[in-house]
Amino acid sequence: MREIGAGFASRLHTTGLLAAGRLSIRYEAQVGAMQHPVDGDGELARIELGRPSRYCESDRLAAVAASELAGLSGLELLDTVRQWVWSHIRYVSGSSRHTDGAVSTYLTREGVCRDFAHLVAALLRARDVPARGVSVYAPGLDPMDFHAVTEAWVDGAWYVVDATGLAPRTSMVRICTGRDAADTAFMTAQGGWVELDAIEIVAVAQPLLPVDLGGPAHLT
Repeated sequence: MREIGAGFASRLHTTGLLAAGRLSIRYEAQVGAMQHPVDGDGELARIELGRPSRYCESDRLAAVAASELAGLSGLELLDTVRQWVWSHIRYVSGSSRHTDGAVSTYLTREGVCRDFAHLVAALLRARDVPARGVSVYAPGLDPMDFHAVTEAWVDGAWYVVDATGLAPRTSMVRICTGRDAADTAFMTAQGGWVELDAIEIVAVAQPLLPVDLGGPAHLT
């Protein structure tokens, strides 16, 4: 297995062609200190993160965003988008497909964490706010799994937005950052057939799980 660099200071672990059979991967890490938030590739990346992407079709949601979010900006806009998605979309495990984007979530009114994150990002981009997807470990999430949130660029900083409210944001640990799930999926198979038959994620915060007070927060 090789490690290669990706955009937004992310890393990919890749394998070549493998013989048929079972492959097991185990990964452990301990985060012992706060790090500076990832800014990616600076201004150019922020321009790109204001555009539509594979799963965040902000152009197709422009009219919705204009109707629901007119006159809002800054942190008030972020909180309003979070509340709108939380109140209009039901969290239903297994309700979406890997091909579904923000428009599908808006129309069906249900999804999982990545669908919430895509819709948040798409609505923010439709209001000219750069937004990106982040996969995270989320201590406090129940049942435990990989988690997806959004980061938005406001007043010179990246703020984390999680419309699911399923785990305290200040406990989250960044795994990967990108435009959407096309960049941040925990596993992608190319050139072959892969069946995922088991996965286990354990993420804990020590000594105590922090309390999310609901104000502005940053990922590290």
